[in-house]
Amino acid sequence: MPKRTGYADLPLHHGTVPRWLADRMMQLGTLIIESLLIQYGKKEVLRRLSDPLWFQSLGAVLGMDWHSSGITTSVMYALKRGINARARAFGLCICGGRGIYSRQTPDQLLYLGEKTGMDGEALVRTSKLCAKVDNTAVQDGFQLYQHNFILSAEGDWAVVQQGMNAQTKTARRYHWCSESIKTFVDAPHTGITGENKGLILNLTDSTASKTREAILSLATESPVRVMNEIKKVISPPAPQLELFDTESQPSPEDNIIIETGRNIVMPAHHDVRKEDVDLKRLGGVLVTAYESNPQDFESLLLTPGLGSRTLQSLTLVSEVIYGTPSRFTDPARFSFAHGGKDGHPFPVPCHIYDESIRILGDSIEKSKLGYNDKSECLKRLHRTALAIEENCEPEADFDKTLERERNLSHEWGGRTCSGEI
Repeated sequence: MPKRTGYADLPLHHGTVPRWLADRMMQLGTLIIESLLIQYGKKEVLRRLSDPLWFQSLGAVLGMDWHSSGITTSVMYALKRGINARARAFGLCICGGRGIYSRQTPDQLLYLGEKTGMDGEALVRTSKLCAKVDNTAVQDGFQLYQHNFILSAEGDWAVVQQGMNAQTKTARRYHWCSESIKTFVDAPHTGITGENKGLILNLTDSTASKTREAILSLATESPVRVMNEIKKVISPPAPQLELFDTESQPSPEDNIIIETGRNIVMPAHHDVRKEDVDLKRLGGVLVTAYESNPQDFESLLLTPGLGSRTLQSLTLVSEVIYGTPSRFTDPARFSFAHGGKDGHPFPVPCHIYDESIRILGDSIEKSKLGYNDKSECLKRLHRTALAIEENCEPEADFDKTLERERNLSHEWGGRTCSGEI
């Protein structure tokens, strides 16, 4: 039964993702999804996407700003470009998007229903119900502006949508998954990320039964009387996107229970600081990359001259693929794979990024032919880092690690959204 996995603060950031990074995000993001499909199947991909902490970690390992609201838009756009181009092979398709693209979701779902034989009308209703619950039944001050519906060939789905609070300059991302959902009002969320901004009207809470009964009673009153009473106590509501119309409302007699799970707070500061990172976990990654012999891995990865810095990135990529949910409570750590577009914690090392794409892509192609040495090597990287972390008590020297990254940035093809470094 899906439940909320937690929340995180997501500061609003403006600006666009440069094409040189957007294309790399699409390539690596698609390869990570393909690896998950090969290893675990489509349902696991949907579970991962409906985990807010894994999603944040994925965005960080792809080189986006590690904590901002922009991760939602950029990651979903990257995955949509990559996955939809291979929809038949993957058995997955992503609908919707940001702004006007979110309002295209119903037509896209109806089209998929027509082509696949699935009930397109039911999928549309599902999409609208997810949006209606988060935009209306849970009134937390955030107005939805992004809605993505991820659908599998078997009819399983996940929803990733985000709302904005313009006054506080924060965003909240909501995650849904079809797995084990019996009704949309029975612990439906797998997670909500965003900052709690005070009292929240949550008609989905189990303690809100009396409120729902009162609303049902109000429905029998004269509309003129109700509107007169409403005008006395509230100001006009914020406009909603056309996608989220009033036709698909949760039934008042149903019970929505949203439970609190893992929580993470994304700070307002843009730079990555040592308190944002689990230094022991990062230490395990660095020891694996820099103190083990790269030759131990290069024969399996078929990459002569494989460098320690590439191993660092691959170790973090392997954790995104093979890690358990408890490994993603510090998303900032994953920015040590490929940096961030604004230069935090360091510029994106394009040469290293391209090596990560090449090696992961090659491992996938070899595994399709029955040669699993490379994929097993990536698993070994992850296991090695875990063993070092558990047995050797490593702790990364945060300042020296950042200094090294920045000093060698030019050699590794470091770039930011403002240009080369």
